[in-house]
Amino acid sequence: MLSVEHLGKSFGKNEVLKDIDFSVRKGEVISIIGASGSGKSTLLRCINMLETPSSGNVLYHGEPVKNTPRDVVAYRSNVGMVFQSFNLFANMKVLKNCMIGVQKVNKKHEAEAKALALKFLKKVGMGAYLNARPHQLSGGQKQRVAIARALAMEPDLLLFDEPTSALDPEMVGEVLEVIKQLANEGLTMVVVTHEMAFARDVSTRVVFMDKGIIEEEGTPDVIFNHPQSERTKAFLNRFMNQ
Repeated sequence: MLSVEHLGKSFGKNEVLKDIDFSVRKGEVISIIGASGSGKSTLLRCINMLETPSSGNVLYHGEPVKNTPRDVVAYRSNVGMVFQSFNLFANMKVLKNCMIGVQKVNKKHEAEAKALALKFLKKVGMGAYLNARPHQLSGGQKQRVAIARALAMEPDLLLFDEPTSALDPEMVGEVLEVIKQLANEGLTMVVVTHEMAFARDVSTRVVFMDKGIIEEEGTPDVIFNHPQSERTKAFLNRFMNQ
């Protein structure tokens, strides 16, 4: 469905990503793990063209994604993204937040956009909050609305950039439960996460990044129980013993 070929990204002299090769097949749930600063979020932002790669290509169904406004908008309607900071429109109620992209980007009529928004807000347990504004919601509720908004676009692939990192600990579970449900239903997802139990239990594949490269990837069993790289072992030992 999606592939990254020899992707590099630098900010000035700081080389954040180095020659990344990475692919996503339909139905996969891929967790990207690694220490802060390893390039995980930058890779996701390059995949979604929020950052322009310095080198290499992003291909969607075998076609390079051209970095022009029209092409990027069309691409993002198929490859959605959920951010750690929610990015809801503060001046819009929950229902409108979930309708606006469907109407403006996917060119659906208001009734169809509303039906899709209602469907996915109910799916994530936010059907009772249609007329609330973002400032009236908890962090967990905001993130569930953000997930519903992304789902309403009916994407092929959904990217999650540390979707629980801005949440209070008691709200992490409710958001992870929604993502697990989507995984069980076969949605193709790439999740940058620090939640090791989620990565181990829900993923079909785990990618460990370190210092701007993919150090190791494999099934959750391989990465968590039989890692080959010393860097992977050190990271997991440090993380699991916190």
